[in-house]
Amino acid sequence: MRYAFIIVLASACVLASASSAQVAPDRSYSWPSATAAVQAQTLEQRIPPPQGFTRVPVAPGSWGAWLRGLPMKPQGAPVLTFTGTPKWRQDVHVAVVDIDVGKRDLQQCADAIMRLRGEWLFAAGLLRDIAFNDTDGKRLRFSARRDQSYASFRKYMDYVFAYAGTYSLERELKPVALADISIGDVFIKGGFPGHAVLVADIVENAATGEKRFLLLQSYMPAQDMHVLRNPTSAERSPWYAASFDGDLVTPEWTFPSRALRRWPD
Repeated sequence: MRYAFIIVLASACVLASASSAQVAPDRSYSWPSATAAVQAQTLEQRIPPPQGFTRVPVAPGSWGAWLRGLPMKPQGAPVLTFTGTPKWRQDVHVAVVDIDVGKRDLQQCADAIMRLRGEWLFAAGLLRDIAFNDTDGKRLRFSARRDQSYASFRKYMDYVFAYAGTYSLERELKPVALADISIGDVFIKGGFPGHAVLVADIVENAATGEKRFLLLQSYMPAQDMHVLRNPTSAERSPWYAASFDGDLVTPEWTFPSRALRRWPD
């Protein structure tokens, strides 16, 4: 009986470990809703490639891989503003990222992009690389803070949101040719107001070489980050052709192709 009890106990421990492994939070995403025990669908799982396309390869742990793993709110979730009320337009998105907006009207378009970049660097342990320019060009460094906890990081990001925006971010990023578009690049028009959208994923047709991409944005007032529909697509697809002529038309802003930017190395 003693040996039978040991076997049963060991089996119970194995099952408990397996169960814990299934619901363990993904520490690559540090905000509270993302570290819940049961993880939501990721961006990659929620939005399949168009027929004939496959996702372009990305290195594990890279900026692009991290963006593909963003947790999403349930299918059909509305875009809410920072006050908790629905955005006046609910026809521009196909999916909503499961990340907090904050309690103030701060995390708007460029702010959301800086938030995601900062979150990735924080998760990767690259704390000294978390830095953004303010409107006057001053470098705001997270490493200057004595407290390097996640709570301190969130307070730092709110501080950045208050003193940076599209005007500063456009000057901080470097221009990149549309033909070289990559996951994590940014279409941006600096100004007061301006706008910015993030290239959240890219797929390619191996037979034709054609590439398409997803766009993610926040907007004014501060609101849930969401994956955009393509308003020029008859199928209401979220995928945008990378070989477009003229301007990039999104549901709430139009960008020239030369507006593409990338984070400096």
